[in-house]
Amino acid sequence: MKALPRSFYERDPATVARELLGKMLVRRLASQILSGKIVETEAYYGENDPASKAYKGRKNFNEPMFCEAGRTFIYMVHGNWLLNIVAHPKGEVGAVLIRSLEPLQGVEVMKKNRKTENIKALTSGPGKLTKALAITKELNSVDVTDSNSDLIIVENIEGESFDVCTSRRIGVKADLPRDLRFYIKGNIFVSKP
Repeated sequence: MKALPRSFYERDPATVARELLGKMLVRRLASQILSGKIVETEAYYGENDPASKAYKGRKNFNEPMFCEAGRTFIYMVHGNWLLNIVAHPKGEVGAVLIRSLEPLQGVEVMKKNRKTENIKALTSGPGKLTKALAITKELNSVDVTDSNSDLIIVENIEGESFDVCTSRRIGVKADLPRDLRFYIKGNIFVSKP
């Protein structure tokens, strides 16, 4: 499997967030492959974005957001790890939160990881998908453009067409005055239609 190149992530976070829809997130876990189609994302910017982890400037915990695009930025919110992919033009700051996946490979392992049989609820939220795919802080700053990484994003072989919906970001106290959440219209794995 060939990972998307770094140049894919070296663009405006909103463009990357929209274009990640339909791509496949692949997690290598020992001898297992877990994967899902990305069906929902949110874009975040730097110090001028009140909802961003980079809003108050560079700190130890948000360091990846300021580094090269194409690396993971993983942090905890309400007891859940959240997976972001650093995305921004060179010299800027930004990341894309992966909000929901449509499970594809390794569904039985995901069910065990999440302790649920409900496939619809398996990866339909940012904390649910990290639990299902066993994504933790250990994968912080991993290079998703390296095809040998334990976490990569690849083109989806299906190559389906779909409509993209947008909305304001979910669960943020302050927001920018534009839609920065992107999701596949009608997909049952989107966290909130």
